[in-house]
Amino acid sequence: MVNDKVREIICKDHVHGGNGSVLLEDLLASELLGEHCKLFAKVRLKPGCEIGYHEHHGESEAYYLLSGAGIYQDNKNMIPVKAGDITYCEAGTGHSIKNTGTNDLELIALILSK
Repeated sequence: MVNDKVREIICKDHVHGGNGSVLLEDLLASELLGEHCKLFAKVRLKPGCEIGYHEHHGESEAYYLLSGAGIYQDNKNMIPVKAGDITYCEAGTGHSIKNTGTNDLELIALILSK
Protein backbone atom coordinates (compact mmCIF):
# COMPACT_ATOMS: atom_id res chain seq x y z
CA MET A 1 0.00 0.00 0.00
CA VAL A 2 1.34 3.43 -0.99
CA ASN A 3 -0.75 6.14 0.64
CA ASP A 4 -1.49 9.21 -1.49
CA LYS A 5 -0.27 11.45 1.34
CA VAL A 6 3.21 9.93 1.04
CA ARG A 7 3.72 10.39 -2.71
CA GLU A 8 5.62 13.47 -3.82
CA ILE A 9 4.54 15.59 -6.77
CA ILE A 10 7.43 17.09 -8.74
CA CYS A 11 7.12 20.01 -11.15
CA LYS A 12 9.35 19.72 -14.23
CA ASP A 13 9.68 22.53 -16.76
CA HIS A 14 10.02 22.06 -20.54
CA VAL A 15 9.98 18.24 -20.47
CA HIS A 16 11.63 17.00 -23.69
CA GLY A 17 11.63 20.61 -24.92
CA GLY A 18 7.87 21.05 -24.51
CA ASN A 19 6.14 24.26 -23.43
CA GLY A 20 5.23 24.87 -19.81
CA SER A 21 5.41 22.58 -16.82
CA VAL A 22 4.50 18.98 -16.07
CA LEU A 23 3.46 17.74 -12.63
CA LEU A 24 4.80 14.21 -12.12
CA GLU A 25 3.73 11.90 -9.30
CA ASP A 26 5.54 8.56 -9.13
CA LEU A 27 2.91 5.97 -8.20
CA LEU A 28 5.57 3.43 -7.20
CA ALA A 29 9.08 4.18 -6.03
CA SER A 30 11.84 3.17 -8.43
CA GLU A 31 12.98 0.33 -6.13
CA LEU A 32 9.50 -1.26 -6.46
CA LEU A 33 9.30 -1.14 -10.26
CA GLY A 34 11.36 -4.22 -11.09
CA GLU A 35 13.78 -4.69 -13.95
CA HIS A 36 11.37 -4.05 -16.84
CA CYS A 37 9.40 -1.05 -15.58
CA LYS A 38 11.17 2.30 -15.83
CA LEU A 39 8.25 4.59 -14.91
CA PHE A 40 4.74 4.27 -13.48
CA ALA A 41 3.44 7.76 -12.80
CA LYS A 42 0.49 10.12 -12.82
CA VAL A 43 1.14 13.15 -15.01
CA ARG A 44 -0.79 16.43 -15.06
CA LEU A 45 -0.54 19.06 -17.78
CA LYS A 46 -2.16 22.47 -17.31
CA PRO A 47 -3.86 24.01 -20.39
CA GLY A 48 -1.25 24.85 -23.05
CA CYS A 49 1.46 22.69 -21.46
CA GLU A 50 3.05 19.72 -23.21
CA ILE A 51 5.57 16.91 -23.12
CA GLY A 52 7.75 17.57 -26.16
CA TYR A 53 8.44 15.09 -28.93
CA HIS A 54 10.90 12.37 -27.96
CA GLU A 55 11.80 8.86 -29.10
CA HIS A 56 12.00 5.64 -27.14
CA HIS A 57 14.80 3.16 -27.77
CA GLY A 58 14.82 -0.20 -25.98
CA GLU A 59 11.57 0.70 -24.22
CA SER A 60 7.92 1.50 -24.90
CA GLU A 61 5.55 4.00 -23.28
CA ALA A 62 1.78 3.98 -22.84
CA TYR A 63 -0.47 6.81 -21.68
CA TYR A 64 -3.92 6.20 -20.17
CA LEU A 65 -5.80 9.50 -20.17
CA LEU A 66 -7.77 10.08 -16.97
CA SER A 67 -9.22 13.53 -17.68
CA GLY A 68 -8.99 16.39 -20.12
CA ALA A 69 -8.22 16.51 -23.83
CA GLY A 70 -5.30 17.24 -26.08
CA ILE A 71 -3.29 16.41 -29.17
CA TYR A 72 -1.05 13.34 -29.23
CA GLN A 73 1.76 13.19 -31.78
CA ASP A 74 2.42 9.61 -32.88
CA ASN A 75 5.58 10.00 -34.94
CA LYS A 76 4.30 12.43 -37.64
CA ASN A 77 0.56 11.89 -37.04
CA MET A 78 -1.37 14.38 -34.89
CA ILE A 79 -4.30 12.67 -33.12
CA PRO A 80 -6.94 14.27 -30.86
CA VAL A 81 -7.16 12.41 -27.52
CA LYS A 82 -9.49 12.57 -24.52
CA ALA A 83 -10.19 10.91 -21.19
CA GLY A 84 -10.49 7.13 -21.57
CA ASP A 85 -8.07 6.92 -24.54
CA ILE A 86 -4.85 4.91 -24.41
CA THR A 87 -1.81 5.77 -26.51
CA TYR A 88 1.15 3.49 -27.14
CA CYS A 89 4.64 4.39 -28.34
CA GLU A 90 6.65 1.32 -29.22
CA ALA A 91 10.44 1.08 -29.07
CA GLY A 92 12.11 2.87 -31.98
CA THR A 93 9.30 5.41 -32.42
CA GLY A 94 8.48 8.81 -30.95
CA HIS A 95 5.63 10.80 -29.47
CA SER A 96 4.49 13.96 -27.67
CA ILE A 97 1.31 15.18 -26.01
CA LYS A 98 -0.14 18.68 -25.54
CA ASN A 99 -3.07 19.87 -23.47
CA THR A 100 -5.25 21.81 -25.92
CA GLY A 101 -8.27 21.94 -23.61
CA THR A 102 -9.40 24.37 -20.92
CA ASN A 103 -9.05 21.87 -18.03
CA ASP A 104 -6.03 19.93 -16.74
CA LEU A 105 -5.05 16.87 -18.78
CA GLU A 106 -4.23 13.97 -16.43
CA LEU A 107 -2.77 10.66 -17.48
CA ILE A 108 -1.01 7.57 -16.21
CA ALA A 109 2.37 7.01 -17.91
CA LEU A 110 3.98 3.57 -18.02
CA ILE A 111 7.45 2.99 -19.50
CA LEU A 112 8.49 -0.63 -20.00
CA SER A 113 11.98 -1.66 -21.08
CA LYS A 114 12.60 -4.62 -23.35
